[in-house]
Amino acid sequence: MAEALRDRGTGGGRLREGVRAYGLIAGMWIRSAMAYRVSFAMTALGNFLATSLDFVAIMLMFSRVDTLGGYALPEVAFLYALSAMSFGLADLAIGSMDRLGRRVRDGTLDTLLVRPAPVLAQMAADRFALRRVGRLTQGSLVLGWSLTGVDIDWTAAKLLLLPVMVVSGCGIFCAVFVAGAAFQFVAQDASEVQNAFTYGGTTLLQYPPTLFGRELVRGVTFVVPLAFVNWLPSAFVLGRPLPLGLPEWVAWTPPLVAVGCCALAGLAWRAGLRSYRSTGS
Repeated sequence: MAEALRDRGTGGGRLREGVRAYGLIAGMWIRSAMAYRVSFAMTALGNFLATSLDFVAIMLMFSRVDTLGGYALPEVAFLYALSAMSFGLADLAIGSMDRLGRRVRDGTLDTLLVRPAPVLAQMAADRFALRRVGRLTQGSLVLGWSLTGVDIDWTAAKLLLLPVMVVSGCGIFCAVFVAGAAFQFVAQDASEVQNAFTYGGTTLLQYPPTLFGRELVRGVTFVVPLAFVNWLPSAFVLGRPLPLGLPEWVAWTPPLVAVGCCALAGLAWRAGLRSYRSTGS
């Protein structure tokens, strides 16, 4: 019976039910947050200001240099904004996945297994924090500012690629969140390992790839494909050569990479959930 309960939480055929469950749980937490509107406004503002410090640090760097890795401030701001927006959407949607290790360790994951809703949807919507919209708002403002300063020869293709980058980047980060959560079934409390690829990944992508060693760029392109969030498509938009000498058409592959990453993360999640043996596993 336990095996059947686990399978119910991961089957692709229950996608509609999972979306519905996610919406109900997230809606409950949103209503809870909005019951104290002043508190919500203050926490959202705090989130906005805290995430803004990353960009303040970049601006301080440019108070001493004209370029960073050959990129001017508006171009770095462009990279920063796309990374922040993609990660902000993913963090808002399923950022609660990093709590899975705690649930595995104390056994409270069992309560999710017996509920008539997919476990992934329940975990993703658990304690849905609308205050995280502050990061997304801050990234959007930086993007608007950067577009006023970058020298881009705009075409229809480049305009189309902007929203594609954000949505695909969100999908890639969501896959990393889910894969990291799946790893916690084995490690039980490895949220910091997961954060190294999520929060650490978005910080890495805020800077030009020309600042980093070739091996690191290869790693985030072919192993954990975070480079497809902004480095590769942004190079096409900015009129720069793609990292590693990759052909120009690679800039259009982020949607395919996002789908592939989500599929692999789903398999990892299914394997992790099936291996779960309650507290002490």
